[in-house]
Amino acid sequence: MIKTSITLQELRRKIYVKAKADKSHCFWGLYVHVCKQSTLEEAYRMVKRNNGAPGIDGMTFDDIEQKGVEIFLQNIQQELINGSYHPARNRIKEIPKANGKIRKLGMPTIRDRVVQGAVKLIIEPVFESNFQEGSYGYRPKRTAHQAIERVAEAVVKAKTRIIDLDLRAYFDTVKHHILLDKVAKRIADDKIMRLLNQMLKAGGKEGVPQGGVISPLLSNIYLNEVDKMLEKANETTREGKYMHLEYARFADDAVILVDGHHK
Repeated sequence: MIKTSITLQELRRKIYVKAKADKSHCFWGLYVHVCKQSTLEEAYRMVKRNNGAPGIDGMTFDDIEQKGVEIFLQNIQQELINGSYHPARNRIKEIPKANGKIRKLGMPTIRDRVVQGAVKLIIEPVFESNFQEGSYGYRPKRTAHQAIERVAEAVVKAKTRIIDLDLRAYFDTVKHHILLDKVAKRIADDKIMRLLNQMLKAGGKEGVPQGGVISPLLSNIYLNEVDKMLEKANETTREGKYMHLEYARFADDAVILVDGHHK
């Protein structure tokens, strides 16, 4: 589909441009790019920047680098190419929340985080072309500060009635078959879909693990229809007698601002 000699950055740009220009295009032949050494190297750098605790195998970055990162990535590449790769179970870590409840983090091994990162690097541009303006969570070149600025601008425009939405236990309740159906609308690559299915099952029968590298992207894909609905409401109420509104979503939290002049 795309020449393999181009850089990863250029590849991602080309995928994004094609996906943006043709919203119905279904991409195939992406798995070969996931398996490329340059993609795995960038995924490793990305995972290491995020640091994080070891997975169920106990392997740390120091362990990997003592034995050699190149050998580590070559082993992953070989498993991906010959189809023998299978992710390990996620290590469950419980984090106390401010309200006294517990948040469960599913921590993949570093090996599995690298594979997730490689898949994310290749498929992310496809779905970035679909995402809405009001979506800010875990997206390239988008930050929580930008979401706050959007809210602040709405307040200045008299949108002072605020509705705060929190999707309870969202990450834990994502239905795998619904999510994979959404992905399959843009990705026609059986090997990519098989990898995603394996990654999801490593965390249980439903939900996406909050400690997974690819989980934020999958969550945004799952919530994109909600964003579209809110964006449409934004456009519909921009003119006329209806309540004028604005919205901003960051991960599983969203804020809707309504014109305070309307009752």
